[in-house]
Amino acid sequence: MNRRAKALLVLSLAGAAGTALAQAPVLEGAAAFGDWTGDAPGLWRKIAVADLPVPNATPSARNNSQVVPRPAGAMPKVPAGFQVAEFASGLEGPRLLRTAPNGDVLVAETAAGRIKLLRPGPHGAKAAQVSVFAEGLRGPFGLAFYPEADPQWLYVANLNTVVRFPYRAGDLTARGPAQTVVAQLSGTTGGHSTRDVAFSRDGQRLLVSVGSGSNVAEGAMTPKSSAEVAQWQAVHGLGASWGSETDRATVLSFTPEGGDRKVFATGIRNCVGLTRNAQTGDLYCSTNERDALGDNLVPDYVTRVKEGGFYGWPWYYLGSNQDPRHPGARPDLAGQVTVPDVLLQAHSAALQTTFYPADATGGSVFPAEYRGDAFVALHGSWNRATRTGYKLVRVRLQNGVPTGEYQDFLTGFVIDGEKVWGRPVGVTVAKDGALLVSEDGGGTIWRVSYAGPRFAAR
Repeated sequence: MNRRAKALLVLSLAGAAGTALAQAPVLEGAAAFGDWTGDAPGLWRKIAVADLPVPNATPSARNNSQVVPRPAGAMPKVPAGFQVAEFASGLEGPRLLRTAPNGDVLVAETAAGRIKLLRPGPHGAKAAQVSVFAEGLRGPFGLAFYPEADPQWLYVANLNTVVRFPYRAGDLTARGPAQTVVAQLSGTTGGHSTRDVAFSRDGQRLLVSVGSGSNVAEGAMTPKSSAEVAQWQAVHGLGASWGSETDRATVLSFTPEGGDRKVFATGIRNCVGLTRNAQTGDLYCSTNERDALGDNLVPDYVTRVKEGGFYGWPWYYLGSNQDPRHPGARPDLAGQVTVPDVLLQAHSAALQTTFYPADATGGSVFPAEYRGDAFVALHGSWNRATRTGYKLVRVRLQNGVPTGEYQDFLTGFVIDGEKVWGRPVGVTVAKDGALLVSEDGGGTIWRVSYAGPRFAAR
């Protein structure tokens, strides 16, 4: 029996108490790549750089999914001891989620250009009240309250600007018009369009992610001499791209008022989910990596983002692996690429990340072994012959540091090799400890709560 078969056998034997999940092995090596047919709540994976195939080991696929209505009786699947139910429906492309300190939940309806506020009912199981908090925005995605403990503002990352609305706990609609904080993030807006925002632990820096305008900057940059590169990097950061990719594939830093613009990190192709681990203060990105190098290249990732760090794009990936579309370019960067913490199945389209609070309270709080771990929404692949993603995964941390392992947590959105009924995007922790997950295929937010025995998950 191979490793995958053993893992699935263990999972199939898991009882209501979930005790068998403690025995589930971690899929490693080529077995960790997998696809949707092997996904199951509780299944662990660990992908290492050493496991990666050579570029173009398989043909580059175009395998877009067909999103269809949820089949009758279909429900997401969760580990034993958890339960899942519909929290809100009828939303228009719900994407990133953010929970306010008072328990209200804000959701970015990006294509509609608005932010909605959902107020949970008395027991938290359903959104009892829905209001339009703000509208008339251009591609809103990232949301952040500031200051965090007693917010006075809601910051919103649009396609190429950052604005803020005056806010007080309990507001159902914005109490004033949008104020522009950053008038322009980059000189171009094509390609990746999702911008996210977070604040440093001390509240002194506003951090904004800006994805690349292309897959791997093919034809986007005219050559520079060594002297010109050095001069450029002195301003824009190590390995920073230029031309139409100027200030793209970066995390930018500002004061909360939008001043003192700096480059925080470079070479992150598309940091869709930007967040801070409240327990450690570390900044994290969940990242969409590049396409067209085969089914298992290049893995998406979740990583701590170090100030001044360079993560490879477009010249290298996952360390000193040179992209074959830039042969011989930038040899000076070899050995200077930061290797991400957690590699995910390639082309999974990692979107929002949230950390489960170590001090979570409420009637739906997850068992202690989940606290401090991260949850990541995977929107799903298109550049892969066999589909992957379309699920929520749990990233394991020990003593505040990622182990490299991740676990399938919420699955079941894929019907077959062509059709899916849901595409996860946003994830947040509700005030009562439940997990809320948005999916933009069906316009739904799902609520995952815990009601089982407090078993050890691993």
